[in-house]
Amino acid sequence: MRRSVHGRWRRRGRGAGYALRLLRGPAQVMFLADARAGAAFCLALGAADWRYGAYALGGAVLGSSTARLLHVARARVETGLEGFNSCLLALCFAVFLDAGRPSTVLLATAGCAVVTVVTAAVVRLLRVWNLPSLTLPYCLLASAVTIAAPAFGRIWPHGGSLAALPGAASGATALPPGELGRAFFRNLSQIFFLDEWYVGLLLLAGLLLASRTAALVACAGSATGILTAWALGAPAARIADGTLGYNAVLVALALCGVFLTAAPATLLYALLGAATATAVTPAVAHLLAPSGGHAFTWPFVLTTLAFLTAARSFPRLTGRAPGADGTSRQPAGAPAPAA
Repeated sequence: MRRSVHGRWRRRGRGAGYALRLLRGPAQVMFLADARAGAAFCLALGAADWRYGAYALGGAVLGSSTARLLHVARARVETGLEGFNSCLLALCFAVFLDAGRPSTVLLATAGCAVVTVVTAAVVRLLRVWNLPSLTLPYCLLASAVTIAAPAFGRIWPHGGSLAALPGAASGATALPPGELGRAFFRNLSQIFFLDEWYVGLLLLAGLLLASRTAALVACAGSATGILTAWALGAPAARIADGTLGYNAVLVALALCGVFLTAAPATLLYALLGAATATAVTPAVAHLLAPSGGHAFTWPFVLTTLAFLTAARSFPRLTGRAPGADGTSRQPAGAPAPAA
């Protein structure tokens, strides 16, 4: 009897541990392997609509479970690296294709399995250059589906096509003081496709729960996105809704504290990257205007990969001695960095 009771407790412990690992999937959207942050992120999404929280968590579960069934490296599954692309993909479908439609549920389920395969391909490809996959698998699949969706009546919930030709900026550029704070938080909430400012506030609280440094860098990235968009004369409405600044937050997080050590020099480099991503966002949106203009996190992916590649030529950022070819070389005996 005692062995049976102890066995049940061990199984429950393993189940609880697996559940906590699954919560790291949503947290990894902002580069955190912290189950508490993942839970906070799901609750933040649920504050806007409970279905969004369910799609995000369900997507992370499906992606991680598919990876586990395919025997992907255990460390990737346990740290949430196999859950964040599927989390974003499922949530993307819920927001853009109507969360209440059965077809959206089925498409999200299938998409989460496919994005696991795409993730494996992207990881293997970018490993050649020792670069991270970031949200590239999600971007590839989300773009493909949103471009193709209007061709399928059972998937597309809108009456007509959202295609449009890119146009010049119009409207006031002065941001009212009351909208400034909302824009600051929407730059976080738009990472998850939502324009409710209080969702951004809750997401920031989740970041702070896991890492004070990450929260501060995210704030700096959001402020940089707002300042850059305003300096370039972007319409106040685009600044206020967060659609110009969310990529800046992700770039700042990636380049200061995740792939480069957090330091004053890397912070300045990260904020330069954040400003660049803000400027790149309209370019990507204009290129994708014929399919609805959804930039997703393409600006973040393109900017981060470019800045990480360039950083190898800057010993001040990497702490490595420069080689004869101008690139940074590792000190003798130092381990190779993970891709």
